[in-house]
Amino acid sequence: MALKIKFGKGKPKSGGESQSQDSTSVSSDISIKKPRLISSLKKTESGSDKSDITSQLTPEPVKAGIKKFPGVKRVKPSEDVGMQDANLSGSLNPEKGEEKSKKIGFFRKFWSIAPQKRREVYNPDLHGSVVDLTYIPPPGVEEIEVYPVNPPFAYIRITYNYPNHEYLYEVVEPLYTDSEKKLLDELKKGIFERVNVNTRQISREIAAELLEEMMNEVFADYAIHLDPRTYAKIHYQLHKDFLGNGMVDAIMHDPLIEDISCDGIERYLFVYHSKYESMETNLKYLDPGDLDSFVTKLAQRAGKHISVAEPMLDATMSDGSRIQMTLGTEVTAHGSTFTIRKFKEVPITPTDLVEWGTFSPLSIAFLWLAVENGKSCIFAGGTASGKTTSLNAISLFIPPLAKIVTLEDTRELKLPHANWIPSVTRESFDIAGKGEIDMYELLKAALRQRPEYLIVGEVRGKEALTLFQAMSTGHVTYSTMHADSVASAVHRLENPPISVPRNMLSALDLICVQVQARVGGQRIRRNKQIIEILDIDPRTNELITNEVFRWRQATDEITYSGKSYILEEIMEAHGWDEERISRDLMQRQEVLEWMRQHDIRDYREVSNIVVSYFRDSEGLMEQIRSGANELI
Repeated sequence: MALKIKFGKGKPKSGGESQSQDSTSVSSDISIKKPRLISSLKKTESGSDKSDITSQLTPEPVKAGIKKFPGVKRVKPSEDVGMQDANLSGSLNPEKGEEKSKKIGFFRKFWSIAPQKRREVYNPDLHGSVVDLTYIPPPGVEEIEVYPVNPPFAYIRITYNYPNHEYLYEVVEPLYTDSEKKLLDELKKGIFERVNVNTRQISREIAAELLEEMMNEVFADYAIHLDPRTYAKIHYQLHKDFLGNGMVDAIMHDPLIEDISCDGIERYLFVYHSKYESMETNLKYLDPGDLDSFVTKLAQRAGKHISVAEPMLDATMSDGSRIQMTLGTEVTAHGSTFTIRKFKEVPITPTDLVEWGTFSPLSIAFLWLAVENGKSCIFAGGTASGKTTSLNAISLFIPPLAKIVTLEDTRELKLPHANWIPSVTRESFDIAGKGEIDMYELLKAALRQRPEYLIVGEVRGKEALTLFQAMSTGHVTYSTMHADSVASAVHRLENPPISVPRNMLSALDLICVQVQARVGGQRIRRNKQIIEILDIDPRTNELITNEVFRWRQATDEITYSGKSYILEEIMEAHGWDEERISRDLMQRQEVLEWMRQHDIRDYREVSNIVVSYFRDSEGLMEQIRSGANELI
């Protein structure tokens, strides 16, 4: 039998009970502790006894043990406050009109004298699972695997539909009864009314503590007691809505997901899985308001603005993921959309590129030697071909004390170097363009900082001319661009809006062409070519190039052409002979193979080994060849 919790404004009845116009039905696993009322009898003017309850209770009870959070202003539930950041507001808005003036309820007046019990910590083995993982597949469907992404609350089930020949990505989370959903709605309102905080000014840990405290305050106000399992379910959902990513929170926890796409209202979300590729999910937005609110919240979290007047936005999420959004039906017929390109918290390393076959050990060793000796390079390729990933990985080869300046539209690069200045562009404050800092402005400022290595996230406009001027004056430069071959890269560089004169292209040393292809039915990323830019033919005005490495799709092998002019330049600069530079190249390849065999993938560990080779190559090789499993 369901119990009734009274919410809203009510008057005390005899016996200390209260009544209200609004009520929420809560299932029997939610118990209400009826507090004992301590009152005194007062004589009225007529001489009759009257129980004056409210006179014995303070209007704002002081709660023992309440933490003080810097930057957090506590407010009365009846105050009209607004959230300054969507991190805590989500899609919630305080009720207007009559709802705004409602009090929290009569229970609030005496919650502090209600008996308080220490909350029992949820234990899945003791209290039971909050997620039902039992599955009976329909005809023609097979369960492939189930794996946790945020245990014990979120799991992923991969199924295969044989008639359609498609994989399905299913998010498995706690299910809520109608009474639990009503309780969640009331809790959201109560939490929203209790705190006025900009969560961008406090850490995520403090925000999580604050959320739980607000949740417990609401429970105390209504003297609600939940069993540990129900409390864990409620807390998980509130954390998702206020501090997490709502419906896509579980997907954001999945390290195997690369992209998340929402195409509009009543359309299932799609994900790109590193193992199963593109898949439909079991999630979709049914209410346009919920989707619009989520898109607006993502924009606010990124410190940007999206509206009907400006319905498109590119931004960076708090974890570094890139997101493109549209709002409403102004530019997308099916409603608001978003595409999230997830950011890997742990940067990709050269060891990963070798393990995945993107580069061969020899081609990575060649780039290692080229980067260390200050050769400029551009990574060209199509969308999702691994340009930025490869750029970030080879940046680990930059000498440890070199001054590095990076310029990006959205933060993606992550380097272990101490002498590193990361910079990003900024949009204008108004439609007139006031306060805008574009890539060109950043590049001009960076050149005044005397960088030894300059890394530009992507060249696409007038900044490219300044970039090539920097190359011509001795700055080592790395960047990416969209082009599927050397010819198309040169064509883009020479024509508007980039417009780099051909005679300046010879300042570039290398072009690495990245490609996304299929081998054996699987999608792979490969370094298609490493091309040296040598000079310009004075008679034909054509670029003179040399192909050093090429990927053979038929055999999935990367082969060396046997000739490199860059190696000859390095050999001449160091006074080495062919035997010496060949030995150095083979040693670097041996180091890369050793790291792969010992599964050294963390970018800090890889960087330490690269630095060790830079400072004492012979000592490092002696340790590796001695069969050591760990380096001193």
